Amino acid sequence: MAHPLTPLVIRHTHRLPDPTGATGSRGPGDVAARQFDAALMSVGFKLSADLLERLSELGEESVLETAARTLQTVRAMAGDHVGHNVYFIDFPLNVPDTFDFWMRCIAEALTDDAARAGTLAQLRTGVVDLLTLPSYGDYRHTYAEMLAAHDELIAAAGDRLTVLHLGGGAEEEVSDLYLALAGSGTPLGEKALRDLGILARHCVAGPQPEAIPVRENRAVVNLARLEAGADLLLDTVTDVLRLACALCEGDVGLLTPTRFRALRRPVRRALLAGLDAVLAAGPAKLADVQTNREAFKRLGERLHPHEYPRWPHAAQVFAVARGEQRARSFDSHLEELLGAGDVTGAGRLLLAGPGRLLRAVDRLLRACRTQQERDAVLAAAERAAPEAAGRVLLSVREHLQNRAQEADERRVFVNRLGRAWVAADTRPPVPAPERERLIALLDAEVRRRLPDPGHLLIDPDVLDVALPLSGRATGAGLGVLPRGSLSPVDGELLRFFVYWKQTSRTTDFDLSALILDASYETVTWLSYTALTAVEGEHSGDITSARHGASEFINLRLGAVRGTFIVPQVNIYAGEGFEEVEESFFGFMLREGEQRGRPFEARTVRMKSDLRGAGRVALPLAFVRDDGRWRAKWLHLYLQGSPNANRVEENRVSVATLLRGIVEREHLTVRYLLDLMADRATASTPWDGTTVPPGPVTYLGLQRPEGLHPDSRVITPENLRDLIPG
Repeated sequence: MAHPLTPLVIRHTHRLPDPTGATGSRGPGDVAARQFDAALMSVGFKLSADLLERLSELGEESVLETAARTLQTVRAMAGDHVGHNVYFIDFPLNVPDTFDFWMRCIAEALTDDAARAGTLAQLRTGVVDLLTLPSYGDYRHTYAEMLAAHDELIAAAGDRLTVLHLGGGAEEEVSDLYLALAGSGTPLGEKALRDLGILARHCVAGPQPEAIPVRENRAVVNLARLEAGADLLLDTVTDVLRLACALCEGDVGLLTPTRFRALRRPVRRALLAGLDAVLAAGPAKLADVQTNREAFKRLGERLHPHEYPRWPHAAQVFAVARGEQRARSFDSHLEELLGAGDVTGAGRLLLAGPGRLLRAVDRLLRACRTQQERDAVLAAAERAAPEAAGRVLLSVREHLQNRAQEADERRVFVNRLGRAWVAADTRPPVPAPERERLIALLDAEVRRRLPDPGHLLIDPDVLDVALPLSGRATGAGLGVLPRGSLSPVDGELLRFFVYWKQTSRTTDFDLSALILDASYETVTWLSYTALTAVEGEHSGDITSARHGASEFINLRLGAVRGTFIVPQVNIYAGEGFEEVEESFFGFMLREGEQRGRPFEARTVRMKSDLRGAGRVALPLAFVRDDGRWRAKWLHLYLQGSPNANRVEENRVSVATLLRGIVEREHLTVRYLLDLMADRATASTPWDGTTVPPGPVTYLGLQRPEGLHPDSRVITPENLRDLIPG
């Protein structure tokens, strides 16, 4: 019987747990395994040599069962689990001029008895609503008819092949994945956090991570422990609040309000007992209630603490939330000291939270009036650095390397939901001597925590991948890299795609591409209002997605007249990215003569879920530098308008935001490699074919075959493991 969590293992690790089944003669298993490999290659995946050999040892029935499950998983990873139809059946051929197409739709409406009168009335006013035309916005042919109109894809050397490697036993792989996600030192994305919840329930009685440093992860694990009757992992009152949010299927990140529902009496007792124990051990933690006062007030209405006098400390939490008891918050004390100009005192206070001190060091230095105060702030930072989390050190290091600019620069803000906006940066620069001392301090502390790498084997394409300081800066999907990463784009044709399926309301997503010059000025765009340009073609506007809908943009990279290509997904009407049943964006690369269907899974280089808080999605941009195109990963969302978002209307804000992201220096894998290089016994660029015979530390976009079993392997799937603790 297959393990139910195998798909999670495949998605997160690109490993297939060691299949179990009756061993048959080599002949039948070998044939089925090779057929399985061929089927995988048709969607851009392949079995490693070890995995192919292992499958060949099994009986044919076991191989076929494994193949069916695995193909279902990897097809969904690439976006091939749905049928991608197009409005214009021959796309990218025979796409009409936009005006001619609209005129054709109007002419067809005039021959339609039901639409004629309304269309004539609109024509008299001089304005025609495209959505009222019968032939506009809906597929005019079936998916099967569209497939029949296209030639088979011609295989090319540049087609993607994502290798699936042989894993350990299913339970071992599931446990290892749970430990990796639960113990992650960086926050997980939304989908990974849901996966952690599934894994935590399955692994609640098994091995647990030594520590769960990310609070959202702890809340998800605590939910599984509460359901299983195990002890809870609580050391702040906010841990209890996050657990309550998890119980009510709310936001454990506490960014959006949770609607607390009625809770069973055993659950109420567990939460109140947890609060009481936390405050009994540390009464000062009562001050944390002020940060989420409204949420605690609403939670108290569901917990009924007055019914449980044996937990008096828990009752204090809700007395503070209601304003009946005073508990001074850390932040109010800090603001009082800074308001009085006591920078040295503020630094001493912040030493109680080393991470908070380092995050505030920019502000503290700007508040200093004397060199003595600046020296005191630096001394406090030196004391805090060894105690702060690794991702805090790296975040502050990245911040400081971008603080040498003049005060009239633009500042990009990105919240934890991916919502982005730009404002003028009115802060004075950090004094150069202090900035350089802090950077040296952080570099030294990060270097101290990095392990000795031994023999380094490095894929050069990974050097410009940004460090994943937060999982929320990386969308879930295939081939996705953290915000700020740069990756090469090699191919003649670049094709974007978006797919969405509405939940209950008519929903219209619009795929567009904005092309900018080196000064971030608009050159042109492709969208439903501009179906063709010198650069390429749009597949046509689909205005409803009851059964799912797709749109495509095809670009000839050699014909692009600008420096930047910015694909975007605009919500014209209906449900948001977080409301639709499913939505994702991706891009394909093809050679000029490959032909094929509009969507071909093995040409997909990236597929990312769209689940952000905004009405305009900016997954990534493409940048031309010295004649070569590279992808710049964004994972951003603009608030946009409630309806009718269009590329023409947001192009200025998109250009401003892009400029801020492109010109920001992100910490990359290259930075960490430079810090550990002097301790490496050897450093070898990977040539794509040969690997050293002994153990190595490999860093690359995909694990090569033939590595020594004792090697440490870092790829985008586990890049968070590179962040020191």
